[in-house]
Parts: sequence; C-alpha cells; structure tokens
Amino acid sequence: MNLLGAAILLVDALIVAALGRAKPLAIAVRAVAIVVGSWVVLILTMRLDTPWGIEPEVLSFWVGDRLRRPPEDAIVFTGSSTIAHWSSLRADMAPLPVLNRGISGSRAHQISFHADRLVLPYHPSAVVFYAGENDIVGVFWSAKKSPAQVLAAFRGFCEKVHAQLPEVPIYFVSIKPQQRSPQWWPAIDQANALVRDYCGSDVRLHFIDVVPAMLDAEGRPRGDIFERDGIHLNTAGYHILTTAVKPALMGAFQGAVPIRTGGER
Repeated sequence: MNLLGAAILLVDALIVAALGRAKPLAIAVRAVAIVVGSWVVLILTMRLDTPWGIEPEVLSFWVGDRLRRPPEDAIVFTGSSTIAHWSSLRADMAPLPVLNRGISGSRAHQISFHADRLVLPYHPSAVVFYAGENDIVGVFWSAKKSPAQVLAAFRGFCEKVHAQLPEVPIYFVSIKPQQRSPQWWPAIDQANALVRDYCGSDVRLHFIDVVPAMLDAEGRPRGDIFERDGIHLNTAGYHILTTAVKPALMGAFQGAVPIRTGGER
C-alpha cells in the first residue's frame, strides 16, 4: 500500500470517529489536511530522481516477503506503473508463475539500482522489464532523461542481474507512447530503437514490441486503451500487453512452468 492509500484508510477511520463525536467538523478538517498533506508528500517523493526515491516501496516489498514467502523460480515483472497497475497479471500469465515487483512513478535507473532487492532475491526463471517512460516524459515535472540514458539504465540492470544469474533471460517491453504527451513520442521511439539494438547483441535479451498494436490507422495512440488520464492503460490496454508478452514467455518455456536456468541460490 502506498502513502496515499494509507492516508485514505486513516481518513475513513477519522470519519467514523467523527460520527460518534460532538465536534465532527474539527475531525473532518483534520481528515482533509491529512489527504492534502499526503498528496504533497506523494508528489515530492515521485519527483525525487535519486535511487532512494522509491525506497519506501522497495522496503514494503521486503516487509511483505517476511510476512508471506514469495514463490521461487517465478518470472519477475518489474518496472514502473505499467507493471505496478497490472492487477490481473497472475491470471493473464497463467499457468506461468509470476511475481509483480512494479513501482509507480519509478524510473529505469531506480529499478536498475534496486535490482539486487527487486529481482535477485527471488532467483527468477526470467525477468520482464518495463521502464523508461517516466524517465523521458517526467513525473510531476521531474527532470527528463535522454533515450541514451534510458539505454544506459537498462544496460546497467542487465549487467547487475547477469552478474548473479548469468543465464536468466530478460525481456524488455517497449515503452508505450502516452496519449497525452505527443511531444515525447520521438524520444520514446528513439529509446525503443536503442534498446532493441542492444537486445540484439545478447541472446539472453529479448525486445517485445507492443507499440504497433497500440496505434490507430494514423499512427497515433489508440484512445480506447488508456484510462482517462491518457497515461495509464485500461483493461483493453493490458489485453494488448498480455497478447504480446505471454506468447513470448510461453514459447521460451515451451508452454510449461518455467525451469530455472539462473545461477546458484
């Protein structure tokens, strides 16, 4: 649960408390202040471009793993909100075992920095990576990154994973063009081209291009696959991801539960 979710639960508790008190207005004002404050903190946190900007979410995964043991040898999906919001991931990828380690608002270099905590502890049979969109477009007016910097971050991620798990395949899902940010489409295309070429240099790396299926006849992002914000995918958008990603994984593992090919535990 992120900070805003926790704040909403707290506000709900305060509202319930207000109903049983003589001064509900004071409690209601306090609840509004908590929501506003939570939004401010959330925005400031997501604007942080340092690797530690996603530390709360990384730590929450660690705590969750202590409370409930995660599956071993699963396919780890990691990256930004496109992964984090994929609530139907397990059902969409069945019968393949998967683990969602996406973090909303994250950048490629942040995921790379925390690969030793987001990926390596699970000894995955494969890794699916989606990030770079927030690097190029920005999050709440954060600093922008170039396509070359996105490639460098992904290369660093692959090197870190393969240093410990040298045979594990890594799948890069192409960066989608946001419907609301056409000015960044050329940079997104360039980043995808750079990553595609890099993946072609190593048999362990795979590039899954989902962009063509997301475009209309005029080459613009389809309006029916995004939420109202024009950024995040809706059910139709995730169907496109599923139809592109699942066959690639099923083909690699011959339609069976993946066999672990990584390094020593």
